[in-house]
Amino acid sequence: MVLLIALLALIAWAAIATFFEVRRDGYRAVPTDWTRVAGRESGEQPEVIQRSL
Repeated sequence: MVLLIALLALIAWAAIATFFEVRRDGYRAVPTDWTRVAGRESGEQPEVIQRSL
């Protein structure tokens, strides 16, 4: 029973720690800065290819 309680406490701690680390890691969708991509002119935008299923 003690092992079960310890395992549940460890699982809860891991879930909470994971949640907080993912929140603070700074990951978010950032638009591409096309001026920094090699092989493109600074004002040139990429083609958008529409694909149908």
